[in-house]
Order: sequence, then C-alpha cells, then structure tokens
Amino acid sequence: MPRPRLYEQLVGRLVAHIEDSGLQPGQRLPTERDLARRLGVSRASVAQAVVALEVQGVVSVRHGDGIYLLRMVDRRESVQELVKRRQQLPDILEAREAIEVKITALAAERRTEADLRAIEAALDLMEQEVAAGEHGFDGDMAFHSAVTTAAHNDVLAGLMELLATAIAETRRESLSQPGRPPKSLAGHRRIAEAIRMGDPNAATRAARRHIQLVADVALLKWGEDGNDR
Repeated sequence: MPRPRLYEQLVGRLVAHIEDSGLQPGQRLPTERDLARRLGVSRASVAQAVVALEVQGVVSVRHGDGIYLLRMVDRRESVQELVKRRQQLPDILEAREAIEVKITALAAERRTEADLRAIEAALDLMEQEVAAGEHGFDGDMAFHSAVTTAAHNDVLAGLMELLATAIAETRRESLSQPGRPPKSLAGHRRIAEAIRMGDPNAATRAARRHIQLVADVALLKWGEDGNDR
C-alpha cells in the first residue's frame, strides 16, 4: 500500500484530535497556534488542514471568533474525501475555464442595464465582506450568478447549475487561501469592467486570468515543498 501523503496524515490527525478531545458540534476548537503545538506541525499546515475540513463542511471558521465544529466525521471518511477532491479539482477547474470564459464573453455582448446593476450589487457585497475580514464567499457566488444571467444562454446556465456544488467547493477553497479575497475581488472588478464596456475579448482575458488565480490553491501543492511537515 502506498504511504499516505503528509497532508492526508495531518487531516486525519486533526480529525482524531477532535474525536479524542470529546468536542461536540457547535463547540469551538483550539486556536490554530494551539493545534499546531499539540500536533507538532507548523501553523500554516494546520491552517490548510482546517481549510480542507471547512470545504467538507466539518468545521466553520468565523472571523474574529474561532473555529467551530459543525459535524462529527470519521477520520477515514475525511481523508478519502480529501483525496477525492484533490483528484477531481484539476478537471473541475478545466470545466470552469471552458464554461465561465465563454459565459463572460457572452455577458459582455448581451448584458442589459439590469444585469450591470446586479453585477455591481454583487461586487458591493463582496467588498463589504472582504472589508470585514471575511472570505467574501456570498459576494463571490452572487457575482458569478449575475454574470451567468447576463450571458442570456439557458444551456450554459444549466451547465453551471449542474456543476454548482463542485464549483462552490473550488471557490471556497480558493477564497480560504491567505490574502486571496482581495485579489479575487480585484479580478471580479476587471471582469465587470470588461462586461460594462461591452468588450468580449477583454472579458475573456479577465475571466481566464481569474480562473488561473482560483487554480492556485494549496491542496494541489500541499506536500510538494515540505510545508506540511
């Protein structure tokens, strides 16, 4: 049997620590600093393990409050889910690029004034969330939904709906990376400006650049540079 990657081991150890501590859903976990000390790893590694569990819906990270347990999970189940996500992530990102880049170009050609107002409202929401130190997930979701609506293509909208759960996980994964929310907001603003100007070529470039940013997540690199030791 192949030896589990270190990031898999760390997620498993974190779940085991939750079990051994007797924590129940709704209770707060120790801080990342305390968890790093107890598990004998770096704080950055713990932060990424927490992100992995957050995407799985096991914990919730509340800005300025702490990490809360949402549900109990078997350590083997959690690691298997992590491995599955890592394997599927490149395919999901490729699908996002193929679909969303086209949607953005069409939005630049077909957007209405109502579409532009919806896009701007989503940007305002994300800006408020980021300013409050949050990930900006709700604003991000609203923005991409508004752009999809602005493309006025029911088939592409249906494909986005079909992939909604998988795409939401990639967004949450990306926005959980340190320093990522402000960069994502800036990327959204570039997309919005191209759509507002009615420039499908600029919209295509901005959308592709944004997807490349989304693809830069620790899950695809974890363990390659020794950061999970």
